[in-house]
Amino acid sequence: MERLGEYIPIVGQSIIDDLKLLAERLKGKVIQQVNSTSVGGGVAEILNRMIPLLKELGVDSRWDFIKGGAQFFDVTKKFHNALHGKKEDITKHDFEIFEDTSRKNIEELDTYGDIVFIHDPQPVALVKKKKGNKWVWRCHIDVSRPNKDVWNFLKGYIKNYDSAVFSAPSFCQKMPIRQFLISPSIDPLSDKNRELPQQEIDAVLRKYEIEADKPIITQISRFDRLKDPVGVIDAYLQVKKYIDCQLILAGGTAVDDPEGAEVLAEVREKAKKDKDIHILLLPQNDLEVNALQRASTIIMQKSSREGFGLTVSEALWKTKPVVATDTGGIPLQIKHKYSGLLCHSIEGAAFAIKQLLNSPGYAKKLAENGREHVRNNFLITRHIRDYMLLFLSLYHPEDVVSL
Repeated sequence: MERLGEYIPIVGQSIIDDLKLLAERLKGKVIQQVNSTSVGGGVAEILNRMIPLLKELGVDSRWDFIKGGAQFFDVTKKFHNALHGKKEDITKHDFEIFEDTSRKNIEELDTYGDIVFIHDPQPVALVKKKKGNKWVWRCHIDVSRPNKDVWNFLKGYIKNYDSAVFSAPSFCQKMPIRQFLISPSIDPLSDKNRELPQQEIDAVLRKYEIEADKPIITQISRFDRLKDPVGVIDAYLQVKKYIDCQLILAGGTAVDDPEGAEVLAEVREKAKKDKDIHILLLPQNDLEVNALQRASTIIMQKSSREGFGLTVSEALWKTKPVVATDTGGIPLQIKHKYSGLLCHSIEGAAFAIKQLLNSPGYAKKLAENGREHVRNNFLITRHIRDYMLLFLSLYHPEDVVSL
């Protein structure tokens, strides 16, 4: 089924024509994407949408996964947090677990691609198999303030890649290889982002016993401490002293995130005394996430650390006002007081929410500006174009100015 034509009314014919021209130059190349999971988290979500479009363009793009047990994913979660700057107790044994699992994946996974595109730290060691083909390491994490021990350990692998890709300028690190800036994206035609009839939205609200006529504040995120769901509840409680409203905290978990169940339990404990707080576990239910975002009055992303925060672009695409923390890749999506409001604390978040609830005209203008900003910068068609240019640059390095 051809899907590319469906993007023309959104981005224009010229954008699709450009993609086809670039794809022609990649004919005969196999692009092998490798990450740690097929479901849960932004990486899997993007690849699920992107790879069929690349194939439709005629680019031979394939997707493989590494394997790992509970111990390995416990360690990589600690690495993830430590790279974001969170204090973690990283031991010598943790590095040994990582290397042991990496050795097994090096033995078992065939790195057949002309271009091997590795996502995040979990599969980074596969570069030991590099032999004549091109290798790119794609970092989706905010590594602007990384734990030095973890970063230096990973850099021992990263320096052997041909290039590295980061989401924001502040994430880049001094390394002997070329670096590129490519922001993530949303797919406007996916179940999570496409237009929905009002009756579908209303049905989801009824299902979860959410009142349609009372302001709804929502955060959609994995149950992860770095997303600060407890802080979201605290901000909501401050707002509720002045404005009667509801809070939705909705999200799922990922197989490579062992902390999810623990954080979910903490959130439920914090919320149990307030009937207007709705804690929803929605594993891969994109249509319901879409409906909840469209039903919301304000959408939050109160992350303490954030690689990019695609839920911000999702919300802005639906013309919703957003209050988010000024961290990671979020400021690329929100220009403060133009396409949303940025905050630095629970009190700041509460103040911003009250301001938007009390000034619906202002909230509407921010949301409209935000939608156009996403259309111009954070849709999947732009993302595919950037990746294809990156792939071509591996064969024409003299034509590229790297960071």
